[in-house]
Amino acid sequence: MKHIVFLVLIAVGLYGDDLRFKIDHIIVVYLENRSFDNLFRGYEGADTSDKPANPYALQRDRNGSLFSTLPMGEKSVQGGFPDHMPNEPFLLDSTVSQKGMIPDLVHRFYQNQLQINGGKNDRFVDISDEKALTMGYHDMRHSAMWRYAREFTLCDRFFAAAFGGSFLNHQWLIAARTPYVGIDTDISRYDLDKNGEILRDGILTPDGYAVNTIQPFHPPYKAKYADPALRLQPLKYDTIGDRLSDKNVSWSWYSGGYEDAIAGRGDTIHYQYHHNPFLYYERYAPRSEGRTHLKDEKDFFRELEEGKLPNVVFFKPSAADNQHPGYASVKAADEKLSQIVEAVRSKQDVWKKSLIIVTYDENGGLWDHVAPPQKDQWGPGSRIPALIISPYAKKGFVDHTDYDTTSILRLIEWKYGLEMVGERESHNLLNALDD
Repeated sequence: MKHIVFLVLIAVGLYGDDLRFKIDHIIVVYLENRSFDNLFRGYEGADTSDKPANPYALQRDRNGSLFSTLPMGEKSVQGGFPDHMPNEPFLLDSTVSQKGMIPDLVHRFYQNQLQINGGKNDRFVDISDEKALTMGYHDMRHSAMWRYAREFTLCDRFFAAAFGGSFLNHQWLIAARTPYVGIDTDISRYDLDKNGEILRDGILTPDGYAVNTIQPFHPPYKAKYADPALRLQPLKYDTIGDRLSDKNVSWSWYSGGYEDAIAGRGDTIHYQYHHNPFLYYERYAPRSEGRTHLKDEKDFFRELEEGKLPNVVFFKPSAADNQHPGYASVKAADEKLSQIVEAVRSKQDVWKKSLIIVTYDENGGLWDHVAPPQKDQWGPGSRIPALIISPYAKKGFVDHTDYDTTSILRLIEWKYGLEMVGERESHNLLNALDD
């Protein structure tokens, strides 16, 4: 029996090592602000809110009373939605086409926790500034995203690493930690009552951690934050980029609109500075060696064409193409995703060695019915879509494994034998893969 166990262990080890050597490019496409139920409601085999076997709690007000109907926010009503809706999910497409866009919804650190409400997910409407809009979903069955899900692997238990918004989840994507500022600062802080309700909104937690959007200290940053006291002092701890560089593994962060931002035109094109997390680190300051890893999306397509694609790619679409409510349409982001994936697939020498991970930074204030697992004070936050697209992805598979954004780090660390970034343990996406 000992010999049988030994042979099994050898077989498992060889499987993992074989797959590790076959993958040369891990490409992370990082989209914006969508919950799983918002884009994948009705997907066969996935845990979505239309399934009778998946009951969910109805929305309640802050006193715990059920809403008889759900009020709609001011911007939503102005956009053509009725002023009240039934207490249930509803189809957005009948009011706003997928070439249009819905208004932005509040998506902040403590607000997300109050919406989740201990896993009941029943205070999304109560906390949202756009109220019932949070319950809306799109019919995506004809999208590129659903086409890739049917062909490859869809993860239906993938959660944002942290509660709240884009800034914090981008930090967790590359460093798996929350920046500490301290309390001796002019930067605004939350004030909470004894029940955790919000008395005053802010950027920092009461004990001084940066959890909501703040600008980087070094340029580029939003022009109205010229006062350095209102920007985040440069961070000095390690990121996944540092781990990769230390092992001489090639990598780059590609952003749509980055060249314009460097040239001082970022505000004009609505470049989202906090969507480029490496800008916050001292090692990636202007004129540093680290800054050479930060590039425009045009460089991605050029380097792919020239056969110079790095081993690890982070691709951040521009504000117009990232699917963020308020400034990007569902359709534009779906087309951008197809452009990226098909560009890689057209290069067979690259495609046969590639693993593409498509996911979102966070849910953007949009409702999801699945309770996030409880890991630490930072998250995970609400459930988000995630796709694994690769010759090595299981075909037509729905992966029910619990993942969060840090699972991407764990996969990169597994592939290159890197020291773990951050302290949160998470699965590394291998269950979605087949040799």
